[in-house]
Amino acid sequence: MPKLPPLAAIRTFEAAGRLQNFSRAAEELGMTQAAVSYQVRQLEDRLGRALFVREKGRVRLSETGLRLLPAVSNAFAAMGDAFAALGSDEADVLTISAMTTFGGTWLGARIGGFQLAYPDLAVRMSMNNDLVDFDATNVDVAIRVGRGPWPGLRADFLYRSHVTPICAPAFRDANRIERPEDLLRVDRLAPNDPWWAGWLAAAGVDAVPAPQRSGVELDSQLQEASAVQAGFGIAMMTPLLWRAELDAGRLVQPFETLYEPGTAHYLVHRENRVGVRKIERFREWLHAELEKDRHLLAEPLWTPLS
Repeated sequence: MPKLPPLAAIRTFEAAGRLQNFSRAAEELGMTQAAVSYQVRQLEDRLGRALFVREKGRVRLSETGLRLLPAVSNAFAAMGDAFAALGSDEADVLTISAMTTFGGTWLGARIGGFQLAYPDLAVRMSMNNDLVDFDATNVDVAIRVGRGPWPGLRADFLYRSHVTPICAPAFRDANRIERPEDLLRVDRLAPNDPWWAGWLAAAGVDAVPAPQRSGVELDSQLQEASAVQAGFGIAMMTPLLWRAELDAGRLVQPFETLYEPGTAHYLVHRENRVGVRKIERFREWLHAELEKDRHLLAEPLWTPLS
């Protein structure tokens, strides 16, 4: 691609040629007439051709200028349209990055309500467990698990992380799971996950489960839910996210004891985007939806980490 002349000089030529007047071009561009004349002269020197015919205190486009102006004007118009479209996309599309389990359960079941509440906004949601690089992506908001805060981000506390053993009712009955100790002798998904030791201790089981060389480890609770519903074991899961399955009896929570790993769920976005309409509306909606589930968890789980 040939090296272009300075963009400032091209922009000045476009305005002067379109208006056929250096003074009016100066007003439009916020420059002095002398600066307009200088930029045009620089461009002419660069091209080795006159772009304007100067006569009796007036200017008009030369043949070269007449040939060049439509292409330059069209190029600026195309750039303006591109930036306008980008601005429109930014304003009208909310891009959410959610962890696989949260996005595929609780949020996925409710996000349609946000769309109905704000029909002028389009929603795009991706689900993965990777940390979001807000500077390298077009993600507006993300659901993150950790302890917070994070530099450069506004972090809205949602709820404390919590898990408990969950399985299919047939698995519970077939293995006669009646006491926490019974879990030491059944198939546990991700048996070496420290959450198991933490939960057993919270449930009053003194024996520490021995490490296992075999066992199934899956990437998310979504996959674990499929496995346990098929009767392939019991898994550490978050009951808040599986309320529909628990209420329907497809899954059961044998014990009330919950284990808190010491982290929490947060809604995060860049600090410099506080006040952006689509982000603020989603933030308000998300808190309102969680408030509907407040009765499902003990109050401490709704208390921010200290």
